[in-house]
Amino acid sequence: RVEMLEAQAAAIGIALRSIPTTWEEMEGKLNEELSALRGAGFSGVVFGDIHLADVRAWYEDRVTSAGLEHVEPIWGEPPHLLLQEYVATGGRAVITCVDLAKLDAAWLGRVIDERFAADIATTGVDACGENGEYHSYAIAGPIFPKQVAWTTGERRLDGGFVQLDLIEESP
Repeated sequence: RVEMLEAQAAAIGIALRSIPTTWEEMEGKLNEELSALRGAGFSGVVFGDIHLADVRAWYEDRVTSAGLEHVEPIWGEPPHLLLQEYVATGGRAVITCVDLAKLDAAWLGRVIDERFAADIATTGVDACGENGEYHSYAIAGPIFPKQVAWTTGERRLDGGFVQLDLIEESP
């Protein structure tokens, strides 16, 4: 939902720049946007990859080809420590998608908090979901002057994934 991205950006206090695309168009649109960023005076792009070398290499190639610096500040950090730090600093997120081959559907809709960090540690999956075990939507943290207000919407099954729609809730 675009509304949830807008709510997240508003809660952080930043502008949202959204570029609709398809998988087939993504690389071309990314290259155009990277060129536009360089033209606007940006010097680099920051990513949050942790340990997937193929993903990092794909983005790094495109970013550096556009004449920008590719920055990966948490690269190589242990995922369980990153999750603990995220939670300890007030970070909160809602699990919006679960790969049913890796986790049970009961994880869907959970808030990432201290209990989540303890529970995910017992599963054997990547604590940050770096391998697609789960996807999340950030609702609170140090960069959020206010938390994103949300409520749960429809749950749906898509192949081997269960997904949760989040709906903006008026505070």
